[in-house]
Amino acid sequence: MTVKRSLSIRGHRTSITLEEPFWRHLGHLAEERGTSVASLVAEMDAARDPDVNLSSAIRVALFETVLSRLDEVAGSRADPNA
Repeated sequence: MTVKRSLSIRGHRTSITLEEPFWRHLGHLAEERGTSVASLVAEMDAARDPDVNLSSAIRVALFETVLSRLDEVAGSRADPNA
């Protein structure tokens, strides 16, 4: 199920529609980084290609975060000194 939420990003309001699991992961990641969801979304917005819509950019950024963590786990399992 998709959920639409409104956020203020760099002084302007915007609505973003994401599936609930993406909202949860976004919230966890923001909490982990000690920032707000709006600030984290603003970072993702600034880093995205202007031809990519914001919701897609958020999904890709979250997916890449998960892949990076999986790589870290796989790397630590492969390294017996880790």
